[in-house]
Amino acid sequence: MTDASPKSTAQQYWEGFYQERDGAGDGAGGRGGKPNGLLVREAGALTAGTALDLGCAEGADAMWLAERGWQVTAVDVSGTALRRGAARAAEAGLAERIDWQRHDLSQSFPAGVFDLVSAQFLHSPVATPGEREQILRRAADAVAPGGVLLITGHAGWPSWQDVPPFDHHFPTTREVLESLGLAPGEWHVEAEDVVNRDLTAPDGRPGTRQDNVLRVRRAAAGPSSVR
Repeated sequence: MTDASPKSTAQQYWEGFYQERDGAGDGAGGRGGKPNGLLVREAGALTAGTALDLGCAEGADAMWLAERGWQVTAVDVSGTALRRGAARAAEAGLAERIDWQRHDLSQSFPAGVFDLVSAQFLHSPVATPGEREQILRRAADAVAPGGVLLITGHAGWPSWQDVPPFDHHFPTTREVLESLGLAPGEWHVEAEDVVNRDLTAPDGRPGTRQDNVLRVRRAAAGPSSVR
């Protein structure tokens, strides 16, 4: 079982997480190689450019973006996840469109600015207090003028989760927005939603889960606004 004790580092935890799996899934949700549905919904109409995929897991989101013409920098702390993602991308003929980089985002961050910075369900049971907020502020700094920061996250535990596996606060979209510290007049909120989705329990029980979606765009030139 993956060690989620306070002494477990992000690298140790996520290496254990992926090594316990056979590579058939992708990401913490085990999506079976499918991209995050909220990424597809929110980024499907964006003009392709450069993209940064934070916590890319085994690369389903990065590959989906690359297939649509994006030049992607895909980042994860797990070398196992990155190797699997790179192998899949090579098999799909996308190797030249994805740059796989290993980072513990609390310690290092990819260089450059990007037309899209995507943080899909960037939750970790071994994160220190304030770590996610710090990473997301750096994510905002990495958005190019006219670019988009897309953040999705769980709004709570699944409806069938009678006893939470650990103590965790799921921030609201407003809390996330305020924690980013965006400069007034430089950003515009394009989407701020709570989405309900069906989620079946491991024992087969039907259930639901709520997810938060925040999409903000940096002004290309001239004043904008943050609601």
